[in-house]
Amino acid sequence: MSRFLVVLIVIVLVLVGGIVFLSTRSTEKEPVRMEKVVPLENLTK
Repeated sequence: MSRFLVVLIVIVLVLVGGIVFLSTRSTEKEPVRMEKVVPLENLTK
């Protein structure tokens, strides 16, 4: 095999491995409850 073909195969394997690794990672986050003070000034008009 030529050196170019070996390098090409290694690059393809690294890319495919990276895609598989990133697709199996859990990216879900728990929802964070945020409490915010709501002024009632606009309701009195």
